[in-house]
Amino acid sequence: MSRRVTSEHLVAELVALLGERAFIALAENFGGRRLYVPRKIDADGEIAKAVGMTAAQKLSDRKSPDYLRVPLARGLRARHHRAAGLSNGEIATKLGMTETGVNSLFARMHSLPEKGSDKDRQLSFF
Repeated sequence: MSRRVTSEHLVAELVALLGERAFIALAENFGGRRLYVPRKIDADGEIAKAVGMTAAQKLSDRKSPDYLRVPLARGLRARHHRAAGLSNGEIATKLGMTETGVNSLFARMHSLPEKGSDKDRQLSFF
């Protein structure tokens, strides 16, 4: 009997395998689609161009030859972009959703990620 892998488990597995930065590049380039992962990675191939040769080879070693349903990972990507200092409007554009949707996404999170550029500009009162 095959076990269905949830999106959250797949995200965790791919982040552990590739690292967060390479996974985010994978999700931003291929999120929401089925991606064929070949046995032999070509440096000029779309996967290597998106995530780098090292991460592409790791993905191939673990997932080839097969199709991978690349998660959208909007929550992880939103946190990443927020930490990089992007506004909710800029994040909305990157995620392909509305700014209101981004506001709702952050509202559902247990801990709101700090905005990178705001952190540097805030005054400390203590």
